[in-house]
Amino acid sequence: MAVDPHTPAEATPAQLRRAVLAGVVGNYAEQYEFGVYAALSTVLASVFFPSDDPALGLLATYAGLALGFVVRPLGGIIFGQMGDRLGRKRILSLTIIIMGFLTFLIGLIPSYAQIGVTAPILLLLLRLGQGLAAGGEYAGAVSFVVEYGPGNQRARYTSFVSISVFAGLLTGTALTFGLSALLGPDAMASWGWRIPFLLALPLTFTGFYLRRAVEDTPEFRRQQAQFASTKQASEEMPSVPLREVFRTQGKAIGIFSGFAITNAVLSYTWTGFIPGYLRREHGLSLGTATLSTSIALLAIIPLLYASGRLSDRIGRRPMLLAATALTPFVVPLAFWIISHGGFGNAVLAQLIYLVPLFFIAVSVTVCLAEMFPTRVRYSSGGIAFNIAFAFFAGTAPLIADWLVLRTGTIMSVAAYVAGISCISFVVVLLFYRETYRKDLADDDYNPPSTLAGASA
Repeated sequence: MAVDPHTPAEATPAQLRRAVLAGVVGNYAEQYEFGVYAALSTVLASVFFPSDDPALGLLATYAGLALGFVVRPLGGIIFGQMGDRLGRKRILSLTIIIMGFLTFLIGLIPSYAQIGVTAPILLLLLRLGQGLAAGGEYAGAVSFVVEYGPGNQRARYTSFVSISVFAGLLTGTALTFGLSALLGPDAMASWGWRIPFLLALPLTFTGFYLRRAVEDTPEFRRQQAQFASTKQASEEMPSVPLREVFRTQGKAIGIFSGFAITNAVLSYTWTGFIPGYLRREHGLSLGTATLSTSIALLAIIPLLYASGRLSDRIGRRPMLLAATALTPFVVPLAFWIISHGGFGNAVLAQLIYLVPLFFIAVSVTVCLAEMFPTRVRYSSGGIAFNIAFAFFAGTAPLIADWLVLRTGTIMSVAAYVAGISCISFVVVLLFYRETYRKDLADDDYNPPSTLAGASA
């Protein structure tokens, strides 16, 4: 089918539904694995990092979580460059296979008691591989959905990407809760922990099929048509050197990372740290701790769709300012409640904690695509997102656990989260330019002369 090189083709409702499903399935699988890993953190600590001090084993488990995030910027660069040249669909089909297969392999690793120090080494190597693939997943999935969606409803459709994050986390934590209740703590520590990781394989094949069955995005195909009409017919876009990505998009990358760090710390302090904290500090069972988190995860899913609709109505800037302004007040309140212990307080605190996430999660996600022009969106978005999340999401449970051990109170974690949000508030207030309803091909942070120099 011929594509007008100046106007992106409008997707039919059926095409749009298939595209959204294909876009979010890989992210769902990635977050499912994170939810399992976080919910099983105390079990994994005993299996792979046995120690006389359980706190040290838990810190080692969180360090393994952080390690997977540290390599994500490299994955964002590698897969992002490929995605801008070869298309979103091809690379997203590759990343889901890599992530799912490595998750499956985690479920096959022998324990420390069986093979000694080789066990944690294997775990960390697989986490590194997952991190590389995950570095190319999220920015690509967001680009895929945004480039398919109607211009005045981009946050609405991107909300499904954010929903897939928490739906994946909910599935992982809920499955852990169900297995723990069914098998009991001894069986979970012996062999039951393997089941959630092994179940990633059929999910991976389903996601791969869905992605291979859809066309690449109308926006990417428009870029291909523009290139073909002026240069030569080719299925591949010209490669943009990495140095040019940083030269032309460096400012936008820095601005996005500056406010995305609040989303990163908010999300992963909650889902990665709170379940383990409730077990260790307040004596909740694995099942009870994960149930409290699952209730809050279930509550946020419909809120994210409403957040996307609101963001399309009032814009991204008011949503981001509201989130970063509310965080220093809401998070300390939530953590003060949770510090009193008990299942009821744990649920109430986590429901209160959702308030800033309602304002920030979807708007940050749609900005990941809107702030960068189509020709370098995958690579620039991959770098920006992974810089923020590598150093602030992956380390969030580790830093939170260390702060509690050092200070003896969870309020030190609240202070850390509040401080991050204050930085983001300033970044949004002073530097962010509104992006909703813009043409996705436009480059808002570069004058035409800069772009001409980059392409020369």
